Order: sequence, then structure tokens, then C-alpha cells
Amino acid sequence: MAFRQALQLAACGLAGGSAAVLFSAVAVGKPRAGGDAEPRASEPPSWAVGARPSPSVWDPNWDRREPLSLVNLRKRNLESGEEELASKLDHCKAKATRHIFLIRHSQYHVDGSLEKERTLTPLGREQAELTGLRLASLGLKFDKIVHSSMTRAIETTDIISKHLPGVCRVSTDLLREGAPIEPDPPVSHWKPEAVYYEDGARIEAAFRNYIHRADARQEEDSYEIFICHANVIRYIVCRALQFPPEGWLRLSLNNGSITHLVIRPNGRVALRTLGDTGFMPPDKITRS
Repeated sequence: MAFRQALQLAACGLAGGSAAVLFSAVAVGKPRAGGDAEPRASEPPSWAVGARPSPSVWDPNWDRREPLSLVNLRKRNLESGEEELASKLDHCKAKATRHIFLIRHSQYHVDGSLEKERTLTPLGREQAELTGLRLASLGLKFDKIVHSSMTRAIETTDIISKHLPGVCRVSTDLLREGAPIEPDPPVSHWKPEAVYYEDGARIEAAFRNYIHRADARQEEDSYEIFICHANVIRYIVCRALQFPPEGWLRLSLNNGSITHLVIRPNGRVALRTLGDTGFMPPDKITRS
């Protein structure tokens, strides 16, 4: 009844009060049978609070590297004033663009009881060769390869690296596979809350550590490869584009696929490609 009355008020165009009454009625809602009100939305885990941007609002300081946030305004010299501030801001500004290539590992033996037994299949090795050839064909000067310390990511890196001689490799536990955050819509077969609590903080740490605008000291554009896992890549894409991170499971990535993110000096982010495997023959494409 309250909701119908609010709609009538809004239709009459009562100045100043109609919208407020309408939204108030919607927020309260109609009690369920038995008198129970609608349940409140669950609070996000503490590590994920910074991962939730406001709807439809781009946060220019998403990576905490906006120049103004790097300057201590309390120490500003009042005599030199704006001139000194402008100089400090210019010193903190990024000049280069970062190109981030996120590669999902190739197909692997999923039936291995131990992680070290989950090695690449023969098809997976073919996929890695094709991905390496594709990256080499781009003609880019790659700066480094950062890869997950899991067996399937290491073996994928070994094969891709043969096509990119001279590019240094760095292994990290931060990029290991895991459950980043409880997906929305929920799925019945997924993980208990404790798993998200542990994996989520680590994967968020990987995002904060690796995905950001270039350092102010970087003069030239960089091209960096990250070889890891589907869940990690999907979460990173959602976070970088400031989409709700809970939507990560709505994306799908093929084995050996290439996802290309671009981070401009002003902090703007663009997704060039998502899960590209167009360079593979159809009979070589898998998602296992």
C-alpha cells in the first residue's frame, strides 16, 4: 500500500517530496509472509572494501598514484606557494603507458592428486607454443615475464619464453590460483567463506602490487607479460575496469588466451582484448 501511494505522489509531481517518498517506500519494502523484513546485504570482507567502486563513478586515484595524493600538502612552503606545489605534482606525474598482457596457462592434467603432478597435457604444450608465437609476432619489446609459481604456469612460461629470448622471468606466489571473492550470482558448488578470506586477500594484493599506472621515473612505454590463472585474471580485469569484482565468474577464458590491459599515465584503463585465442586453430582451443 505504501509503495502504491508513493507512486501516486510521484505521478502528481509534488515538489521536493515525491522522489524522497518513493525511494523511502522502496527501501522499506513489503514485509515477507510471517512478518520478516527483507534481509540486509552482507558486509564485504575488510580486505575487499577498497575493491568496491561507487556505481557509475570512475575513481581517478584507484591505484593511489594520483599526483595530488603523493604530495604532502602539510609540508608545503607557504612562501613559494602554488609554484612549489605545481613543481612537486609534475615530479609525481607518470609519463609512460603500461601494456599488461595477462596469459592464462595452457591445458593441464586436472586429475593430478598433488599440485606438482598437474602438468601440461600434450595439447597444452601445443597451446603454449602457439601463444608464444603470437606474442613474438607482435614485434614488441617485452620488459619482463611475471608468472605464478604453480606447475602449470611455470611450464607454460618455459615454452613461451623460448619465443621471447632475453626477456627476464620472475616467479611469484601472489599470482597462484584461488578464489578471489564470492561470486555474484552465487554458485552452489563454489568455496566456503574461509577460502575467500585467505585467497581473496592474496589476489587483491597481487592486483595492488602489479596493476597500476607507471612510476614517474619510467620514461618509455612498457610491455609486461603475466602468466597465471583464469580466476586471477578475471578478478584483475574487473578491478582494473572498476566493475563490481563479484562479477568475475561471469567471464570465461580459454587456455593460453591473451588479455591485454592498457594503463595510461593519467590512470585511465582500457581493455584491448579479453581472452583472445583467435590465433589458435579451433581444434586446439580448450577451457579446462
